[in-house]
Amino acid sequence: MTRLPGYHESFKRVDQILTLDQLCWGLHRLYTDSLLFFGAIQNGYRELRTRALADLEQLFRKYRYNTEAMIHRGPALPLQEIAQDHRYLIAEQACKSFDPQDGEPTGLRMVLKGAWYEHASTTAGRTTARELLKSAYVLNGYGERQQQFMFAAEELLDAEVTSEEELMARYEEIAGNFSYARGAALRNTELYLSMANDLDVYVATSMRTREHFREMARTCDKIFSHPSVKHLNLRFFDPTLSAAKGHEDKGLIECLMVKCARVLIYTAGEHDSYGKDVEAAMALSQGKPVIFLCGEDGRRRFFREVHPLSRLIDFRTGVAVGAMATSSADEAALLLGRIFENNMEYELEQPKKGYFRLKERRTGSTVRLQTNDELLRETFWNCYHRPYKE
Repeated sequence: MTRLPGYHESFKRVDQILTLDQLCWGLHRLYTDSLLFFGAIQNGYRELRTRALADLEQLFRKYRYNTEAMIHRGPALPLQEIAQDHRYLIAEQACKSFDPQDGEPTGLRMVLKGAWYEHASTTAGRTTARELLKSAYVLNGYGERQQQFMFAAEELLDAEVTSEEELMARYEEIAGNFSYARGAALRNTELYLSMANDLDVYVATSMRTREHFREMARTCDKIFSHPSVKHLNLRFFDPTLSAAKGHEDKGLIECLMVKCARVLIYTAGEHDSYGKDVEAAMALSQGKPVIFLCGEDGRRRFFREVHPLSRLIDFRTGVAVGAMATSSADEAALLLGRIFENNMEYELEQPKKGYFRLKERRTGSTVRLQTNDELLRETFWNCYHRPYKE
């Protein structure tokens, strides 16, 4: 309220409109709240005009976060730590390589032994796991899984070995790291499930390489240790610390986390993925704040102005909800701080008569809008809340 343009302390001490400035500020407040919570200025006016002060206070209280309670609830349950260099080992590709279950194809250990046997019977001499996994033995017998094995074996790919014993010793070292990382990640998932009802932030990402896992771990550390949010004791889902017993369970877990989280951070990489796009769409369709964290300004402009998922409809209310796009992890942390401390700042933009955009001030991202197409607007609101008909 106080951060809207034109506000003056004297407005709180009167119960009537006395000046033109006061009227302008009040209309600005009405327009902003109407777009934020009701999707259109006319909708907001109809909803708010008959309410008494006590009703208005109660209505807007439910949209506010209880910041003091967040601060005083204490830290989250401690997760089991996994070295950043080993977090890639929790990926499904690594699990299928190191620990194939009953009925699943041969694992990495047997493939390496088979490739070594062929190497020793033909060329012999020094070689590397990379060369073994590129051999005809692997391409002919396991070609469709070669990239999976390359991903899982990254730590030993370029180390030269001169015997099967040396190769297996290096393999067992990595397999030991996998065993610890996976066990810790499964335990962490149990902890995440135990605090699902208290989850503040879900981090949506897609990680295809070991470096992606490192980058994601560093990004989470940077955001959630930032002074803007550290005092809030945020409960956040770090995807580099969680694993599931199978891809179907993983899907259920992630859907639950998105549903429970109050805010979603979408980490945009060089390539987008179906999974994290769906997660962002789910959050926007529930009316939740979504922050698109992009690695560069060009991608930020794309997500802010072009990407079709940057604005969707809250399925419950029909309100058009837009994501906030930034290329800075520090700025993402500042946005989280503003969200949970109820200090968001908006700019109301009217590019043409009847057309309104509500923009988050720091990023310039459109988070709400109202079209000036009267046919579209009236049809939309007349039809949106009609009972579903089979």
